[in-house]
Amino acid sequence: MHSSAILSTFVAAAQASSVLLSGGTVIAFDQASQSLNVIRNGSVLIEEDRIAGVYESGAAVPSSGGDNNATEVVDCTGKIISPGFVDTHRHGWQTGFKTIASNTSLAEYFNRFGEFVAGDHLTADDVYIGQLAGLYEALNAGTTTSLDHAHHTWSNATSRAGLQASLDSGARVFWAYAFHNVTGFSVPDQIADFRGLLNDVPTRDTLVTPAMAYDSFYANPHGQETRDVMALAREFNISAVTAHYLGGPWSTNNSPELLHDLGFLNDTIPVVFSHGSFMTERDAELLHSCNQYVSNTPESEMHYGHTHEPSIRYGVQDQMALGVDTFFTYSTDMATQARIWLQHARYALYLDVLQQGAIPPNDPMSVNQAFLMATRAGGQALRRDDIGVIAAGAVADVLVYDGRAPSLLGWVDPVAALVLHANPGDLEHVLVGGKFAKRDGKLTAPNYPKVQDRLLESAARIQQTWRDLPVPAMDGKFMSGAPYVRAEQVNVMKHSGQSAVAAANDGYGHKFD
Repeated sequence: MHSSAILSTFVAAAQASSVLLSGGTVIAFDQASQSLNVIRNGSVLIEEDRIAGVYESGAAVPSSGGDNNATEVVDCTGKIISPGFVDTHRHGWQTGFKTIASNTSLAEYFNRFGEFVAGDHLTADDVYIGQLAGLYEALNAGTTTSLDHAHHTWSNATSRAGLQASLDSGARVFWAYAFHNVTGFSVPDQIADFRGLLNDVPTRDTLVTPAMAYDSFYANPHGQETRDVMALAREFNISAVTAHYLGGPWSTNNSPELLHDLGFLNDTIPVVFSHGSFMTERDAELLHSCNQYVSNTPESEMHYGHTHEPSIRYGVQDQMALGVDTFFTYSTDMATQARIWLQHARYALYLDVLQQGAIPPNDPMSVNQAFLMATRAGGQALRRDDIGVIAAGAVADVLVYDGRAPSLLGWVDPVAALVLHANPGDLEHVLVGGKFAKRDGKLTAPNYPKVQDRLLESAARIQQTWRDLPVPAMDGKFMSGAPYVRAEQVNVMKHSGQSAVAAANDGYGHKFD
């Protein structure tokens, strides 16, 4: 159902039109100084799928293509014009799980919701509508580019369903086909399937770009499977390879050090390591020397408990972008991820000083730095200097925020406004490749009501299936061999003078599903 017309969808280039975003406050990027440049009462001219120019207040804006009447002028007075956000780690197909894993630890996720469990219960249609609805949700929040670790590749049908949804979404997606041994569809089968997909996709000059995901470097680094996956990536000079790297008691030790030993880290292919939970100093050195990136997903790493302290301790924030991960368990917007990371980094570095009995006189991380991590750093992780910035020649992935929205009213610093105060409801327009994906506060997809209906039908079926599945017993040891030890559980209820029944209530409660 979803595999037909893949070629025609891929080669459908950006709409041949021009848009002038006029009179707004532009968060531009200055290539010469390699820093943000705020332009008051500025303008951004978009021609087809690229930014043709960024103009100061009062500067003459050239007519487009010799015919100024072909340029649509959008009045942005009082508004903030921003580059689109870049999410360097997500699993887009999981939308149908929304809210049913709100109190799930990572150990439970692996045993109950992860790729090796879900494939037995989800159809290709579930994958398609989950991926499509998830990307629309991301676009609504201003995420214009995603590196999707697409581990829904359980069959030819499910792999094509996720790809087709990415194509249909109008989002910029680096769609990373996951190579993993699942029942009835081994890595050799997946390699053949991937080749078939690439035969249908002869060009990368589109919004959707094929990439690869592989999590078994550590399991058998010198085995035939790993060699075949690396050879495949090199054969097609793939746009990116991504791998989960947790380490420590979690295992999943797909580290920069291991990939360097395999001769893959210093290749021409960008590698994005998700999380880096137990990254080492040697890993940090290699990220710098080989110019590779970690995708930090701060809300995920807090929610699931796999942490991210080395990302602060080893000075790798200049080789770090941000991501969302399993957005069905928390917010999908990148501004929230930037805000969480900013405040956590501040907290940790302040605490280092306070524990010495001293007072920190400075703020250790700025809103500008957090904003860059959510935008330009994502483009750099993919070795695309034209993504995540507003500059002449960059892709026309642009956001326009309503500066008079209640949460933004009174702003002066546009970067601080977006990182610390904005929410997706403040986002008036989203353009991807020069096309409006959101306009006047609403998604432009003409089929969105039908997508909503289909997602609700799929989610109801998925959620009933998971209600009926037994909760896995997690006793003894985790799959890595590390023992299970219960974390201390919070008590939020007062009990003074209450009954014994009330005294047993700590407020944890039940899931309302």
